[in-house]
Amino acid sequence: MSIRERLSGNEASAIAMKQINPDVVAAFPITPSTEIPQYFSTFVSNGTVDTEFVAVESEHSAMSACIGAEAAGGRAMTATSSNGLALMWEMVYIASSLRLPIVMPLVNRAISGPLNIHNDHSDAMGIRDSGWIMLFSENNQEAYDNLIMAHRIAEHKDVRLPLCVCQDGFITSHSIENIELIEDDKVKNFVGEYKPEHYLLNDKEPIAVGPMDLQAYLFEHKYQQANAMRAAKKVILEVAEDFEKMTGRKYSFFEEYRLEDAEIAIICMNSTAGTTKVVVDALREQGVKVGLLKLRVFRPFPAEEIAKAVSHVKALAVLDKAESLNACGGALFTDVTSGLYTNGVQVPTVNYVYGIGGRDTTTKEIEGVYHDLQEIASTGKVENPYRYFGLKGGAN
Repeated sequence: MSIRERLSGNEASAIAMKQINPDVVAAFPITPSTEIPQYFSTFVSNGTVDTEFVAVESEHSAMSACIGAEAAGGRAMTATSSNGLALMWEMVYIASSLRLPIVMPLVNRAISGPLNIHNDHSDAMGIRDSGWIMLFSENNQEAYDNLIMAHRIAEHKDVRLPLCVCQDGFITSHSIENIELIEDDKVKNFVGEYKPEHYLLNDKEPIAVGPMDLQAYLFEHKYQQANAMRAAKKVILEVAEDFEKMTGRKYSFFEEYRLEDAEIAIICMNSTAGTTKVVVDALREQGVKVGLLKLRVFRPFPAEEIAKAVSHVKALAVLDKAESLNACGGALFTDVTSGLYTNGVQVPTVNYVYGIGGRDTTTKEIEGVYHDLQEIASTGKVENPYRYFGLKGGAN
């Protein structure tokens, strides 16, 4: 029997961490992720977990401590947001290059500047090429579930890569929702013990971690990271299958919401998917064949699977909650269009940047995107592929 609760996304993440009971958690507070280590620290102080909690002086130090703990043979976790992730940037790359399966809740918030504490995905997009597996969460339940699956994915022998679980700052991190928790013993059995093959404290196998890696080897080591990311696709599906057997909740690379017979569709991530589902249902009642592809796995990017899922639609919109400042669309848009092209799928596709700095996203705006798609579908032409909605003045 699952345990029914009412929790915020941050509370749900902290409880998942409690049930995982990692060896080390190192963290520094930053809004809106502060509550995760704060809640977790109470589990440490009251003896619910036997985790070593390291209160560090910065996020750079938090990731450094996790790297040290994981390299030594322990299971390590942290949590951060926005500028905290930016301060970790050097160590984020080092964690993945050393093949250390650290797990980190990432509560998405706009990167400065100017200073803003509200939600967009600019922090996550900043590390999209760092070698971390990246899972996105529509709601509190998915944030919790993704964390329960995270270590099984990251620690798999064919993967051994760090993993971050994203959720939208304040929108889900601080909002209270109904949630189904898994019993502690089931989580313990599902996650299992961490048994690294190579680690610093193994006196039977002296090793070096993080040595100089010049022309003779670095290229090959990066190729190994890339292969591990490719291998993660299979592992993600295998872990999701086991999770479904335990909970009845089904996960994959993405969710196809009323997409099978859709003529026009939207691709988006995180909490915006919930708003989009409301619009899809409303337009379906009016006889408009609309659909949604809600991306869960951003890294590794499931290009082939996405191309297949949307190959039948007449027009497609990709929503980016971050501005890449590259004059040719957001990061999700460029990944999707690249995936369509390389897999031989030709669908008129348009990009919308939206929600920057926590700007509200309304059902009316999403409905407007679908109306634009109807026009594109009727003409087969995209006059301007790089668009915005929710921008003051209505500029595109």
